[in-house]
Amino acid sequence: MQVAEGREDHTVDNRNQGGPILNGLPSQVPDIDPEETEEWLASLDSLIDEGGRSRARYVMLRMLERSRQKQIGVPSLTATDYVNTIGPENEPWFPGDEEVERRYRRWNRWNAAMLVHRAQRPGIEVGGHISTYASSATLYEVGLNHFFRGKDHPGGGDHIFYQGHASPGMYARAFLEGRMSEEELDGFRQQQSHLIDGKPAGLPSYPHPRQLEHFWEHPTVSMGLGPMNAIAQAQFDKYLHNRGIKDTSQQQTWAFLGDGELDEPESRGMLHVAAYEELDNLNFVINCNLQRLDGPVRGNGKIIQELEAYFRGAGWNVIKVVWGREWDALLAKDRDGALVNLMNETPDGDYQTYKGESGGFVRDNFFGRDPRTKAMVENYSDEQIWQLKRGGHDYRKVYAAYKAAFEHTGQPTVILVKTVKGYSLGPHFEARNATHQMKKMTIDDLKLARDHFQIPISDKELEENPKLPPYYHPGPDAPEIKYLQQRRADLGGYSPERRSTYVDLALPGDKAYEAGRRGSGKQTIATTMGFVRVLKDLMRDKEFGKRIVPIIPDEARTFGMDSFFPTAKIYNPHGQNYISVDRDLFLAYKEAMDGQLLHVGINEAGATAALTAVGTSYATHGEPMIPFYIFYSMFGFQRTGDFFWAAGDQMARGFVLGATAGRTTLVAEGLQHGDGHSHLLSSTYPSVISYDPAYVYEISHIVKDGLNRMYGPDDGRDPNVLYYLTMYNEPMVQPAEPEDLDVDGLLRGMYLLKKGPDNGGPKVQLMASGVGVPWALEAQELLEKDWGVSADVWSVTSWTELRRDGLAADDARLLDPEAEPRIPFVTEKLLDASGPVIATSDFMRAVPDQIRQYVPNHFTSLGTDGYAISDTRPAARRYYLVDGPSMATQALISLADTGVIPIDKAAEAAKKYQLDDPRAGASGSTEGAGA
Repeated sequence: MQVAEGREDHTVDNRNQGGPILNGLPSQVPDIDPEETEEWLASLDSLIDEGGRSRARYVMLRMLERSRQKQIGVPSLTATDYVNTIGPENEPWFPGDEEVERRYRRWNRWNAAMLVHRAQRPGIEVGGHISTYASSATLYEVGLNHFFRGKDHPGGGDHIFYQGHASPGMYARAFLEGRMSEEELDGFRQQQSHLIDGKPAGLPSYPHPRQLEHFWEHPTVSMGLGPMNAIAQAQFDKYLHNRGIKDTSQQQTWAFLGDGELDEPESRGMLHVAAYEELDNLNFVINCNLQRLDGPVRGNGKIIQELEAYFRGAGWNVIKVVWGREWDALLAKDRDGALVNLMNETPDGDYQTYKGESGGFVRDNFFGRDPRTKAMVENYSDEQIWQLKRGGHDYRKVYAAYKAAFEHTGQPTVILVKTVKGYSLGPHFEARNATHQMKKMTIDDLKLARDHFQIPISDKELEENPKLPPYYHPGPDAPEIKYLQQRRADLGGYSPERRSTYVDLALPGDKAYEAGRRGSGKQTIATTMGFVRVLKDLMRDKEFGKRIVPIIPDEARTFGMDSFFPTAKIYNPHGQNYISVDRDLFLAYKEAMDGQLLHVGINEAGATAALTAVGTSYATHGEPMIPFYIFYSMFGFQRTGDFFWAAGDQMARGFVLGATAGRTTLVAEGLQHGDGHSHLLSSTYPSVISYDPAYVYEISHIVKDGLNRMYGPDDGRDPNVLYYLTMYNEPMVQPAEPEDLDVDGLLRGMYLLKKGPDNGGPKVQLMASGVGVPWALEAQELLEKDWGVSADVWSVTSWTELRRDGLAADDARLLDPEAEPRIPFVTEKLLDASGPVIATSDFMRAVPDQIRQYVPNHFTSLGTDGYAISDTRPAARRYYLVDGPSMATQALISLADTGVIPIDKAAEAAKKYQLDDPRAGASGSTEGAGA
């Protein structure tokens, strides 16, 4: 570095300042006793002079440890040496029979590998992953034999988020447990084509509860979702406990993650929540095999050290399991820290290479880098050096870490475990960059693995059909199998296992929906506010109300839900330990340990994770809880769509409410807030039932129907659904429910709202949803008044459900062409309706276009295609050409196109209504357009 003449260079390179109080020196703290301070500093100098730097460092670390125990407030270390957190002298007694457990762990490894290998047989070749489970088998087996509680445990079952790519290992264990047969294992990734007794009986690729509902409980293989969903699950367990609904004090959540997965922003995105809420019922186990799918996670760095610093900084308890017991003797001899120094300096790329080479290579390229460490292993053979295991493959080291995590209180725990990807599968697999994609084993690979796992299968059996090497099971009476079964029995049953039995749930009666059905009188209210009134009445129900969990990402006031604050209160496990600034107001912000509202902050992903935990409580806890997750509609399926997909996989039940919806209704907020496509996105989720209601009475019927479908005893429909409702912030007079309301049509997707006048003129059909219904009513008036056209107005509550009904009719016809065709509902409704159909909504044209093929009439759609703009509602609706006059003009164009009237009438209308001028728009109010 160039330094100006006459000046000293005092630049500090923070990359080299790895001390425990980085940038935290007490420079602003006055020294009240300088003499005493000098004595302490002199003592440290003396320690360095007499004992050396290593001894001084050790003593300082112990001093920091003790100061933290005494809660002095000294900042903790962000990273420690690259060694095990728990030293051998502090390891607990191991309570199991390690030899017995090792034997069936080997059988598991073999069967898991064979499951994937056999799935590559000619004519099948469906893929799979061998190497992830090979690296993590010990991590799972320690838990399954000693920690993970099943559903029948008196304290309740634990929630285990099994790593997706390790699924073959879970199937292999279920085989040993007698829960799965060889025939079922051979159906891996062949869910419809693999038949047993004439019925599809294949296994899904990953943990998919919806596709194997008695087995899997938590979907994890979409990288990054597992960590957030695990945090939300642990948080929800505390919520249930603090609200007095269920005692969850003994239940733990264990999330198994990959080190490469931690690169996903979602993986680390909620660590602060777990720390702040002191989720000591949560344990992350990160399998640090140092490899992503294609290569090293941190070839030039050290992922364990990076994650340690990150989690410590976030407030987590960190336990590292780096080295197996074979290293203990070497570390005990490392008086001057030479070995630890080597461990600290060696990058992960080299560690990966070492496990892909040999003991001699490790001697030369690791130990040989320092004469002191080279001398440590001079009496070791190359084979002994090769047998220096990593901590994740040592049963006792992993057990010690799990026990420490299980007993730790006040913080969530992360266990960072070093393993080898492809461990025990032979030199072609272990630590190879391509190992994640390797699915087949050669005959030599099979024999090597067979010998390593000590499987009693002969060469002849392997050579007879190398594509289908046999699974191994010693029989249910083998002592190892009896031991395995007893361990699970003592822990409360098998894992993974999913159940869907729950306590009886009494649903609210009709009285709870009366307020929504009677309208708003002369008052103008938005459908969002109307929904809040409906929800408030449901929450007042003495039996059912406590089961409702409103979930809000910091927009309660926007949605008019601040009235819930002083009564239902906001959940906070710490309560409210401050004087609220608005304490004297009627709608004061109120937090409580037993609060009902989950107010997650500006965190839509966390809110959707909470939705999943709450919405699956009927299965995970046997306690039905009803989530009502309300959010800016733009920030739902667009922002956190992958979480909704996982919620569907986990068979969550509940309501997702896209408030402040529409591309022209929340229009003042502009481009990134104006939702005109969420219904198109939600339509791609098979278990999401989407509605775009216009009036509060429609909302009342939809919510009632949703609750009946999810928890009604005799409903008969698939209950594992989420109801998506879009709601608006535009105030209008909410009409009372019509006496002759077609409730069946409302719930199925459309009903005739207002028949056109019998004036003898041309006929058209106007279809609209949501806030577009008033535009259709306006168009109805304009058509009759200005052009003598009679228009029927249909309220379309769900374009998507109408389309699904049509698709079902198509599928039925395809399977049985000679049968009487089933008429789609929308077709049936419009068969006797005269004239062309014009459809509109506050969404893009593709939303109403979903039903185009099922409309028997001439069909045209209007929509808000394009980015949202900032303007008034009337101007925006004229800009997108969806307002009443635009709809009326399109009706005239359609009549002209079908030969009913001349086209000049439509041209006259376009000019009369000034369709080319946004300033001429008048559909809708300007009140409260922003948020």
